[in-house]
Amino acid sequence: MTRIIAFEGIDGTGKTVQMQRQFERLTQRRGLNVQTLSFPMYDTFFGAQVGRLLSGSGGVKASDVDGMSMALWYALDRFEAFRDYDYGDADVLLINRYVLSNAVYQSVRDCDLGKPDLLGFVLELEHEHFRIPRADAHIVLDMNAETASENVGKKGFRDYVGDKADVYEAIPGIQQRARLKYLEYADRMDNIYIIPCMEKNRLKSIESIGSLVDRVLEDII
Repeated sequence: MTRIIAFEGIDGTGKTVQMQRQFERLTQRRGLNVQTLSFPMYDTFFGAQVGRLLSGSGGVKASDVDGMSMALWYALDRFEAFRDYDYGDADVLLINRYVLSNAVYQSVRDCDLGKPDLLGFVLELEHEHFRIPRADAHIVLDMNAETASENVGKKGFRDYVGDKADVYEAIPGIQQRARLKYLEYADRMDNIYIIPCMEKNRLKSIESIGSLVDRVLEDII
């Protein structure tokens, strides 16, 4: 049975780095068959539309679209990815951003404030309606928004926005609200694991953070 592990957290928390670290650890040290996915998939039909909304290049910005409609675009990207994807031979599937991120970010934009959050809607949409597989664990890398923002500034060129921040990254305060929403959801779901990436307001090393992830996954993989 394939174990699905999703790496989540606000922009700039090192999800890609920690996922790659786990890939190497699980394949090289434990000899497991490990596959990886990353969402959104900007080179697919629905993923490309997400990219246009995040960049505003299509004339409509993601921040101006209602939350349920934006959640649907992200869910369709995953539906398309899993429709023909075969991970049955894998021991572990590692995913960079997954269903949890969809619920978080469509609940904390300026236009969504004061409305009920979309956790229940997103879980039903993705898992019940589209049959997108559930994660065995959502690993949430937690750090303060200021440090994460500094890391976003170091990303450089990205195909869907170039050298600029995307629409969500540019919304003042959204990363702090997203961080708090991840923490809130951790109290509501039993498969969310918060990994503290800061100590005394300083960022921990990649290995120190990775060791905390290792401990969580020992009981799952």
